[in-house]
Amino acid sequence: MDEVAGRKELEAHWVRVCDRLRKEIGDKAFKTWFGEVELGKLETGKLRLYAPTRFVRDWVARHYGDRVLAYWQAVNNGVSSVEVNLVPPPAPRRANDIIAMPPLPSSPQGYASSMPRLGPAIGRGSDEAFQGSEARYTFANFVVGKPNEFAYAAARNIAEQDRPLPERNPLYIFGGVGLGKTHLMHAIWHAIRERDPKTRVLYLTAESFVNRFIQALRTKSTGQFKELFRNVDVLMVDDVQFICGKEASQDEFFFTFNSLVEQNKQIVLSSEKPPSELQDIEERMRSRLGSGLVADIHSSTYELRLSILQAKAETARIPVPLSVLEFLAHKISTNIRELEGALNRVIAHGQLIGREITVEMAQDVLHDLLRQADRKVTVDEIQQRVAAHYNIKLAEMSSPRRARSVARPRQVAMYLAKQLTTLSLPQIGKRFGNRDHTTVMHAVRKIEELKVSDLSIAEDVELLKRQLQG
Repeated sequence: MDEVAGRKELEAHWVRVCDRLRKEIGDKAFKTWFGEVELGKLETGKLRLYAPTRFVRDWVARHYGDRVLAYWQAVNNGVSSVEVNLVPPPAPRRANDIIAMPPLPSSPQGYASSMPRLGPAIGRGSDEAFQGSEARYTFANFVVGKPNEFAYAAARNIAEQDRPLPERNPLYIFGGVGLGKTHLMHAIWHAIRERDPKTRVLYLTAESFVNRFIQALRTKSTGQFKELFRNVDVLMVDDVQFICGKEASQDEFFFTFNSLVEQNKQIVLSSEKPPSELQDIEERMRSRLGSGLVADIHSSTYELRLSILQAKAETARIPVPLSVLEFLAHKISTNIRELEGALNRVIAHGQLIGREITVEMAQDVLHDLLRQADRKVTVDEIQQRVAAHYNIKLAEMSSPRRARSVARPRQVAMYLAKQLTTLSLPQIGKRFGNRDHTTVMHAVRKIEELKVSDLSIAEDVELLKRQLQG
Protein backbone atom coordinates (compact mmCIF):
# COMPACT_ATOMS: atom_id res chain seq x y z
CA MET A 1 0.00 0.00 0.00
CA ASP A 2 1.48 3.39 -0.99
CA GLU A 3 1.99 6.17 1.54
CA VAL A 4 -0.97 8.31 0.39
CA ALA A 5 -3.41 5.39 0.52
CA GLY A 6 -2.05 4.37 3.91
CA ARG A 7 -2.58 7.87 5.25
CA LYS A 8 -6.16 8.00 3.98
CA GLU A 9 -6.93 4.67 5.64
CA LEU A 10 -5.42 5.89 8.92
CA GLU A 11 -7.54 9.05 8.74
CA ALA A 12 -10.67 6.95 8.11
CA HIS A 13 -9.84 4.89 11.20
CA TRP A 14 -9.39 8.10 13.23
CA VAL A 15 -12.86 9.25 12.15
CA ARG A 16 -14.35 5.97 13.41
CA VAL A 17 -12.46 6.23 16.70
CA CYS A 18 -13.69 9.82 17.16
CA ASP A 19 -17.29 8.78 16.44
CA ARG A 20 -17.12 6.12 19.14
CA LEU A 21 -15.53 8.53 21.62
CA ARG A 22 -18.19 11.17 20.93
CA LYS A 23 -21.00 8.68 21.51
CA GLU A 24 -19.46 7.53 24.79
CA ILE A 25 -18.45 10.84 26.40
CA GLY A 26 -20.89 13.25 24.70
CA ASP A 27 -20.43 16.12 22.26
CA LYS A 28 -19.39 18.67 24.88
CA ALA A 29 -16.62 16.62 26.49
CA PHE A 30 -15.45 15.40 23.08
CA LYS A 31 -15.18 18.94 21.73
CA THR A 32 -13.37 20.10 24.88
CA TRP A 33 -10.70 17.40 24.95
CA PHE A 34 -10.48 16.06 21.41
CA GLY A 35 -11.62 19.07 19.37
CA GLU A 36 -8.03 20.08 18.61
CA VAL A 37 -6.23 16.75 18.97
CA GLU A 38 -4.51 15.96 15.66
CA LEU A 39 -3.69 12.61 14.11
CA GLY A 40 0.02 11.85 13.73
CA LYS A 41 1.82 8.84 12.23
CA LEU A 42 1.68 5.10 12.89
CA GLU A 43 5.17 3.64 13.10
CA THR A 44 6.03 0.10 14.25
CA GLY A 45 2.72 -0.22 16.06
CA LYS A 46 3.01 3.12 17.89
CA LEU A 47 0.37 5.70 16.96
CA ARG A 48 1.06 9.35 17.72
CA LEU A 49 -1.61 11.93 18.48
CA TYR A 50 -0.86 15.62 19.00
CA ALA A 51 -2.52 17.89 21.58
CA PRO A 52 -2.39 21.72 21.47
CA THR A 53 -1.32 22.18 25.13
CA ARG A 54 0.26 20.22 27.98
CA PHE A 55 -2.98 20.52 29.91
CA VAL A 56 -5.01 18.83 27.15
CA ARG A 57 -2.24 16.29 26.51
CA ASP A 58 -2.08 15.21 30.15
CA TRP A 59 -5.85 15.11 30.56
CA VAL A 60 -6.43 13.00 27.44
CA ALA A 61 -3.62 10.57 28.36
CA ARG A 62 -4.76 10.22 31.98
CA HIS A 63 -8.55 10.05 31.51
CA TYR A 64 -9.04 8.63 28.03
CA GLY A 65 -5.80 6.82 27.18
CA ASP A 66 -7.08 3.25 27.69
CA ARG A 67 -10.31 3.83 25.78
CA VAL A 68 -8.53 5.53 22.86
CA LEU A 69 -6.18 2.57 22.57
CA ALA A 70 -9.05 0.07 22.77
CA TYR A 71 -11.00 1.87 20.05
CA TRP A 72 -7.94 2.03 17.82
CA GLN A 73 -7.24 -1.66 18.24
CA ALA A 74 -10.88 -2.38 17.36
CA VAL A 75 -10.52 -0.67 13.97
CA ASN A 76 -6.80 -1.30 13.34
CA ASN A 77 -5.11 -4.31 14.96
CA GLY A 78 -1.73 -2.92 13.88
CA VAL A 79 -1.87 -0.36 16.71
CA SER A 80 -0.11 -1.63 19.84
CA SER A 81 0.15 1.70 21.72
CA VAL A 82 -1.07 5.29 21.52
CA GLU A 83 1.16 8.21 22.50
CA VAL A 84 -0.15 11.76 23.02
CA ASN A 85 2.45 14.45 22.34
CA LEU A 86 2.46 18.22 22.11
CA VAL A 87 1.99 19.82 18.70
CA PRO A 88 5.48 20.80 17.46
CA PRO A 89 6.08 24.55 18.01
CA PRO A 90 5.84 26.78 14.91
CA ALA A 91 8.97 28.10 13.28
CA PRO A 92 10.14 31.37 14.90
CA ARG A 93 8.91 34.53 13.24
CA ARG A 94 10.79 37.72 12.51
CA ALA A 95 9.92 40.61 14.78
CA ASN A 96 8.46 42.67 11.95
CA ASP A 97 6.16 39.93 10.70
CA ILE A 98 2.51 40.87 10.94
CA ILE A 99 -0.16 38.23 10.68
CA ALA A 100 -3.00 39.37 8.43
CA MET A 101 -6.45 37.88 8.24
CA PRO A 102 -8.14 37.66 4.84
CA PRO A 103 -10.16 40.79 4.03
CA LEU A 104 -13.72 40.72 5.24
CA PRO A 105 -16.25 40.01 2.51
CA SER A 106 -18.41 42.95 1.53
CA SER A 107 -22.14 42.52 1.72
CA PRO A 108 -25.33 44.55 1.11
CA GLN A 109 -25.92 44.50 4.86
CA GLY A 110 -22.65 46.31 5.52
CA TYR A 111 -21.11 43.35 7.36
CA ALA A 112 -17.56 44.40 6.51
CA SER A 113 -17.95 48.05 7.39
CA SER A 114 -19.52 47.25 10.76
CA MET A 115 -16.62 45.08 11.91
CA PRO A 116 -14.50 46.49 14.75
CA ARG A 117 -10.91 47.26 13.79
CA LEU A 118 -8.39 44.58 14.64
CA GLY A 119 -5.17 46.16 15.87
CA PRO A 120 -2.26 44.32 14.26
CA ALA A 121 0.68 43.01 16.23
CA ILE A 122 3.36 45.48 17.20
CA GLY A 123 6.35 45.64 14.90
CA ARG A 124 7.85 47.73 12.13
CA GLY A 125 5.18 48.66 9.67
CA SER A 126 2.36 48.63 12.22
CA ASP A 127 2.44 52.27 13.32
CA GLU A 128 -1.07 52.77 12.00
CA ALA A 129 -2.43 50.33 14.60
CA PHE A 130 -3.19 52.94 17.25
CA GLN A 131 -3.58 56.39 15.80
CA GLY A 132 -6.13 59.05 16.70
CA SER A 133 -7.88 59.30 20.04
CA GLU A 134 -6.32 56.13 21.47
CA ALA A 135 -2.89 57.79 21.50
CA ARG A 136 -3.90 59.92 24.50
CA TYR A 137 -4.62 56.88 26.66
CA THR A 138 -1.31 56.35 28.45
CA PHE A 139 -0.20 55.74 32.02
CA ALA A 140 1.14 59.31 32.12
CA ASN A 141 -2.32 60.86 31.78
CA PHE A 142 -4.26 58.29 33.80
CA VAL A 143 -5.39 59.97 37.03
CA VAL A 144 -4.91 57.59 39.95
CA GLY A 145 -7.15 57.56 43.02
CA LYS A 146 -8.39 55.12 45.62
CA PRO A 147 -11.04 53.48 43.35
CA ASN A 148 -8.53 52.57 40.63
CA GLU A 149 -5.11 52.43 42.29
CA PHE A 150 -4.91 48.63 42.44
CA ALA A 151 -5.98 48.18 38.80
CA TYR A 152 -3.45 50.87 37.79
CA ALA A 153 -0.62 49.21 39.74
CA ALA A 154 -1.49 45.80 38.28
CA ALA A 155 -1.57 47.19 34.73
CA ARG A 156 1.80 48.91 35.13
CA ASN A 157 3.32 45.76 36.58
CA ILE A 158 2.16 43.68 33.61
CA ALA A 159 3.43 46.28 31.13
CA GLU A 160 6.87 46.32 32.76
CA GLN A 161 7.41 42.54 33.01
CA ASP A 162 9.63 40.83 30.43
CA ARG A 163 7.89 37.51 31.11
CA PRO A 164 4.45 37.03 32.64
CA LEU A 165 4.15 35.78 36.20
CA PRO A 166 1.85 32.71 36.32
CA GLU A 167 -0.07 34.07 39.31
CA ARG A 168 -0.83 37.29 37.36
CA ASN A 169 -1.80 35.72 34.07
CA PRO A 170 -4.37 36.65 32.94
CA LEU A 171 -4.79 40.17 34.24
CA TYR A 172 -8.57 40.67 34.40
CA ILE A 173 -9.72 44.28 34.89
CA PHE A 174 -13.41 44.89 35.57
CA GLY A 175 -15.59 47.85 36.41
CA GLY A 176 -18.61 49.86 35.28
CA VAL A 177 -18.92 51.83 32.06
CA GLY A 178 -16.69 54.86 31.75
CA LEU A 179 -14.45 54.19 34.76
CA GLY A 180 -11.15 53.78 32.89
CA LYS A 181 -10.81 50.10 31.86
CA THR A 182 -10.15 50.84 28.21
CA HIS A 183 -7.74 53.65 29.14
CA LEU A 184 -5.66 51.14 31.12
CA MET A 185 -5.78 48.61 28.28
CA HIS A 186 -4.44 51.18 25.80
CA ALA A 187 -1.86 52.33 28.36
CA ILE A 188 -0.53 48.77 28.67
CA TRP A 189 -0.32 48.58 24.86
CA HIS A 190 1.67 51.81 24.61
CA ALA A 191 3.98 50.93 27.52
CA ILE A 192 4.87 47.52 26.07
CA ARG A 193 5.50 49.08 22.67
CA GLU A 194 7.75 51.71 24.20
CA ARG A 195 9.68 49.15 26.27
CA ASP A 196 10.23 46.64 23.47
CA PRO A 197 8.90 47.36 19.95
CA LYS A 198 9.62 43.76 18.94
CA THR A 199 6.98 42.36 21.28
CA ARG A 200 4.04 40.98 19.34
CA VAL A 201 0.87 42.42 20.89
CA LEU A 202 -2.65 41.86 19.62
CA TYR A 203 -5.40 44.13 20.95
CA LEU A 204 -9.07 43.75 20.01
CA THR A 205 -12.57 43.63 21.43
CA ALA A 206 -14.29 40.35 22.25
CA GLU A 207 -16.86 41.25 19.60
CA SER A 208 -14.08 41.42 17.01
CA PHE A 209 -12.77 38.04 18.18
CA VAL A 210 -16.22 36.50 17.72
CA ASN A 211 -16.74 38.12 14.31
CA ARG A 212 -13.29 37.04 13.13
CA PHE A 213 -14.02 33.50 14.25
CA ILE A 214 -17.35 33.49 12.39
CA GLN A 215 -15.56 34.80 9.31
CA ALA A 216 -12.93 32.07 9.61
CA LEU A 217 -15.65 29.41 9.77
CA ARG A 218 -17.42 30.86 6.74
CA THR A 219 -14.24 31.10 4.66
CA LYS A 220 -12.79 27.80 5.96
CA SER A 221 -9.70 29.64 7.24
CA THR A 222 -9.69 28.50 10.87
CA GLY A 223 -6.05 27.49 10.56
CA GLN A 224 -5.15 31.07 9.69
CA PHE A 225 -7.34 32.31 12.53
CA LYS A 226 -5.51 30.11 15.04
CA GLU A 227 -2.15 31.20 13.70
CA LEU A 228 -3.12 34.83 14.19
CA PHE A 229 -4.21 34.47 17.81
CA ARG A 230 -1.81 31.82 19.10
CA ASN A 231 1.46 33.27 17.87
CA VAL A 232 1.56 36.51 19.84
CA ASP A 233 3.43 37.53 22.97
CA VAL A 234 0.53 39.46 24.50
CA LEU A 235 -3.18 39.06 23.75
CA MET A 236 -5.46 41.88 24.95
CA VAL A 237 -9.24 41.48 24.74
CA ASP A 238 -11.62 44.30 25.70
CA ASP A 239 -15.24 43.75 26.85
CA VAL A 240 -14.81 40.00 27.29
CA GLN A 241 -18.41 39.72 28.53
CA PHE A 242 -19.44 39.84 24.85
CA ILE A 243 -18.30 36.24 24.46
CA CYS A 244 -20.95 35.02 26.93
CA GLY A 245 -23.67 32.88 25.38
CA LYS A 246 -21.65 32.15 22.23
CA GLU A 247 -20.68 28.51 22.68
CA ALA A 248 -18.47 27.93 19.62
CA SER A 249 -16.58 31.19 20.18
CA GLN A 250 -16.16 30.33 23.88
CA ASP A 251 -14.64 26.99 22.92
CA GLU A 252 -12.19 28.65 20.55
CA PHE A 253 -11.33 31.32 23.10
CA PHE A 254 -10.76 28.61 25.73
CA PHE A 255 -8.30 26.76 23.48
CA THR A 256 -6.57 30.01 22.52
CA PHE A 257 -6.31 30.93 26.20
CA ASN A 258 -4.80 27.55 27.10
CA SER A 259 -2.36 27.65 24.19
CA LEU A 260 -1.00 31.07 25.15
CA VAL A 261 -0.73 30.25 28.85
CA GLU A 262 1.15 27.03 27.98
CA GLN A 263 3.59 29.14 25.95
CA ASN A 264 3.96 31.55 28.91
CA LYS A 265 2.42 34.42 26.96
CA GLN A 266 0.57 37.26 28.69
CA ILE A 267 -3.22 37.70 28.46
CA VAL A 268 -4.97 40.93 29.51
CA LEU A 269 -8.77 41.13 29.64
CA SER A 270 -11.36 43.73 30.56
CA SER A 271 -15.03 43.32 31.41
CA GLU A 272 -17.93 45.10 33.03
CA LYS A 273 -18.31 42.27 35.58
CA PRO A 274 -16.02 39.98 37.61
CA PRO A 275 -15.68 36.39 36.32
CA SER A 276 -18.02 35.12 39.06
CA GLU A 277 -20.89 37.30 37.78
CA LEU A 278 -20.63 36.56 34.05
CA GLN A 279 -23.76 34.88 32.69
CA ASP A 280 -24.06 32.12 30.05
CA ILE A 281 -20.43 31.09 30.33
CA GLU A 282 -19.02 27.62 30.92
CA GLU A 283 -17.52 26.90 34.33
CA ARG A 284 -14.16 25.92 32.82
CA MET A 285 -14.01 29.34 31.08
CA ARG A 286 -15.09 31.19 34.23
CA SER A 287 -12.36 29.36 36.16
CA ARG A 288 -9.74 30.27 33.56
CA LEU A 289 -10.70 33.95 33.51
CA GLY A 290 -10.35 34.20 37.28
CA SER A 291 -7.19 32.10 37.56
CA GLY A 292 -4.77 35.03 37.47
CA LEU A 293 -4.96 38.56 38.86
CA VAL A 294 -8.45 40.10 39.08
CA ALA A 295 -8.46 43.89 39.58
CA ASP A 296 -11.59 45.99 39.90
CA ILE A 297 -12.20 49.69 39.36
CA HIS A 298 -14.79 51.03 41.81
CA SER A 299 -17.13 53.94 41.30
CA SER A 300 -15.16 57.17 41.46
CA THR A 301 -14.81 59.31 44.58
CA TYR A 302 -15.32 63.08 44.61
CA GLU A 303 -11.57 63.61 45.04
CA LEU A 304 -10.75 61.43 42.03
CA ARG A 305 -13.37 63.13 39.85
CA LEU A 306 -12.03 66.56 40.79
CA SER A 307 -8.44 65.46 40.03
CA ILE A 308 -9.51 64.19 36.60
CA LEU A 309 -11.28 67.46 35.82
CA GLN A 310 -8.31 69.53 36.98
CA ALA A 311 -5.93 67.51 34.80
CA LYS A 312 -8.22 67.94 31.78
CA ALA A 313 -8.81 71.64 32.43
CA GLU A 314 -5.06 72.30 32.43
CA THR A 315 -4.98 71.49 28.70
CA ALA A 316 -7.88 73.83 27.85
CA ARG A 317 -7.15 77.03 25.97
CA ILE A 318 -9.31 79.07 28.35
CA PRO A 319 -9.22 78.92 32.16
CA VAL A 320 -11.91 76.99 34.00
CA PRO A 321 -12.65 78.24 37.54
CA LEU A 322 -12.18 75.76 40.38
CA SER A 323 -15.77 76.38 41.49
CA VAL A 324 -17.02 75.00 38.15
CA LEU A 325 -14.83 71.91 38.43
CA GLU A 326 -16.04 71.30 41.99
CA PHE A 327 -19.66 71.72 40.85
CA LEU A 328 -19.22 69.13 38.07
CA ALA A 329 -17.38 66.69 40.36
CA HIS A 330 -20.28 66.85 42.83
CA LYS A 331 -23.07 66.59 40.28
CA ILE A 332 -21.81 63.91 37.85
CA SER A 333 -20.69 60.92 39.88
CA THR A 334 -21.34 57.69 37.97
CA ASN A 335 -19.34 57.89 34.76
CA ILE A 336 -15.89 59.41 34.14
CA ARG A 337 -16.47 59.49 30.40
CA GLU A 338 -19.68 61.47 30.95
CA LEU A 339 -17.87 63.77 33.38
CA GLU A 340 -15.17 64.58 30.82
CA GLY A 341 -17.82 65.08 28.15
CA ALA A 342 -19.61 67.58 30.38
CA LEU A 343 -16.41 69.60 30.85
CA ASN A 344 -15.82 69.52 27.10
CA ARG A 345 -19.31 70.99 26.49
CA VAL A 346 -18.73 73.77 28.99
CA ILE A 347 -15.32 74.64 27.52
CA ALA A 348 -16.69 74.54 23.94
CA HIS A 349 -19.47 77.00 24.84
CA GLY A 350 -16.91 79.28 26.43
CA GLN A 351 -14.65 79.15 23.37
CA LEU A 352 -17.26 79.30 20.58
CA ILE A 353 -19.77 81.73 22.09
CA GLY A 354 -17.42 83.71 24.30
CA ARG A 355 -19.45 83.23 27.47
CA GLU A 356 -17.68 83.48 30.79
CA ILE A 357 -17.39 80.04 32.38
CA THR A 358 -19.27 80.13 35.67
CA VAL A 359 -21.33 77.66 37.71
CA GLU A 360 -24.51 79.33 36.40
CA MET A 361 -23.28 78.96 32.82
CA ALA A 362 -22.47 75.25 33.43
CA GLN A 363 -25.95 74.70 34.90
CA ASP A 364 -27.51 76.26 31.80
CA VAL A 365 -25.35 74.34 29.28
CA LEU A 366 -25.71 70.99 31.04
CA HIS A 367 -29.36 71.23 32.14
CA ASP A 368 -30.32 67.92 30.47
CA LEU A 369 -27.37 66.01 31.93
CA LEU A 370 -27.77 67.49 35.39
CA ARG A 371 -31.49 66.72 35.49
CA GLN A 372 -30.71 63.10 34.73
CA ALA A 373 -27.90 63.01 37.32
CA ASP A 374 -30.20 64.48 39.99
CA ARG A 375 -32.72 61.68 39.43
CA LYS A 376 -31.25 59.04 41.74
CA VAL A 377 -33.21 55.84 42.26
CA THR A 378 -33.28 54.48 45.82
CA VAL A 379 -33.82 50.93 47.08
CA ASP A 380 -36.93 52.13 48.93
CA GLU A 381 -38.43 53.38 45.66
CA ILE A 382 -37.58 50.13 43.92
CA GLN A 383 -39.17 48.02 46.66
CA GLN A 384 -42.32 50.14 46.71
CA ARG A 385 -42.72 50.11 42.93
CA VAL A 386 -42.09 46.36 42.59
CA ALA A 387 -44.41 45.48 45.53
CA ALA A 388 -47.20 47.55 43.98
CA HIS A 389 -46.62 46.01 40.53
CA TYR A 390 -46.87 42.45 41.84
CA ASN A 391 -49.57 43.29 44.40
CA ILE A 392 -47.67 42.09 47.46
CA LYS A 393 -47.04 43.81 50.80
CA LEU A 394 -43.96 46.02 51.03
CA ALA A 395 -42.88 44.09 54.15
CA GLU A 396 -42.49 40.94 52.01
CA MET A 397 -39.34 42.48 50.48
CA SER A 398 -37.56 41.88 53.79
CA SER A 399 -39.49 38.85 55.05
CA PRO A 400 -38.04 35.31 55.24
CA ARG A 401 -40.92 33.88 53.13
CA ARG A 402 -39.77 31.80 50.16
CA ALA A 403 -43.09 31.27 48.37
CA ARG A 404 -42.61 31.90 44.67
CA SER A 405 -45.29 34.62 44.63
CA VAL A 406 -43.07 36.60 47.01
CA ALA A 407 -39.57 35.36 46.13
CA ARG A 408 -39.79 36.26 42.42
CA PRO A 409 -40.80 39.92 42.97
CA ARG A 410 -38.08 40.16 45.63
CA GLN A 411 -35.53 38.88 43.09
CA VAL A 412 -36.75 41.43 40.55
CA ALA A 413 -36.31 44.19 43.13
CA MET A 414 -32.78 43.00 43.96
CA TYR A 415 -31.95 42.89 40.25
CA LEU A 416 -33.20 46.45 39.75
CA ALA A 417 -31.29 47.62 42.84
CA LYS A 418 -28.09 46.22 41.33
CA GLN A 419 -28.84 47.86 37.95
CA LEU A 420 -30.10 51.26 39.07
CA THR A 421 -28.11 52.06 42.22
CA THR A 422 -24.42 52.18 43.07
CA LEU A 423 -24.83 49.99 46.18
CA SER A 424 -22.65 46.90 46.56
CA LEU A 425 -24.12 43.40 46.79
CA PRO A 426 -23.74 43.25 50.62
CA GLN A 427 -25.38 46.71 50.92
CA ILE A 428 -28.32 45.58 48.78
CA GLY A 429 -28.66 42.36 50.78
CA LYS A 430 -28.83 44.37 53.98
CA ARG A 431 -31.80 46.35 52.61
CA PHE A 432 -33.64 43.10 51.88
CA GLY A 433 -33.83 41.67 55.40
CA ASN A 434 -30.06 41.35 56.04
CA ARG A 435 -29.63 38.75 53.31
CA ASP A 436 -26.19 37.52 52.29
CA HIS A 437 -24.54 39.01 49.18
CA THR A 438 -24.61 35.57 47.54
CA THR A 439 -28.44 35.68 47.72
CA VAL A 440 -28.41 38.96 45.83
CA MET A 441 -25.95 37.54 43.30
CA HIS A 442 -28.23 34.54 42.75
CA ALA A 443 -31.25 36.83 42.30
CA VAL A 444 -29.42 38.93 39.70
CA ARG A 445 -28.37 35.84 37.75
CA LYS A 446 -31.84 34.33 37.95
CA ILE A 447 -33.59 37.42 36.59
CA GLU A 448 -31.01 37.79 33.81
CA GLU A 449 -31.70 34.18 32.79
CA LEU A 450 -35.49 34.66 32.98
CA LYS A 451 -35.32 37.83 30.87
CA VAL A 452 -34.12 35.59 28.04
CA SER A 453 -36.53 32.67 28.55
CA ASP A 454 -39.64 34.35 30.01
CA LEU A 455 -41.16 37.20 28.00
CA SER A 456 -43.45 38.32 30.84
CA ILE A 457 -40.50 38.77 33.23
CA ALA A 458 -38.56 40.68 30.56
CA GLU A 459 -41.53 43.01 30.02
CA ASP A 460 -42.04 43.49 33.79
CA VAL A 461 -38.40 44.41 34.32
CA GLU A 462 -38.30 46.89 31.43
CA LEU A 463 -41.58 48.52 32.50
CA LEU A 464 -40.41 48.89 36.10
CA LYS A 465 -37.05 50.26 34.98
CA ARG A 466 -38.73 52.91 32.80
CA GLN A 467 -41.08 53.90 35.62
CA LEU A 468 -38.23 54.23 38.11
CA GLN A 469 -35.99 56.22 35.75
CA GLY A 470 -38.81 58.38 34.39
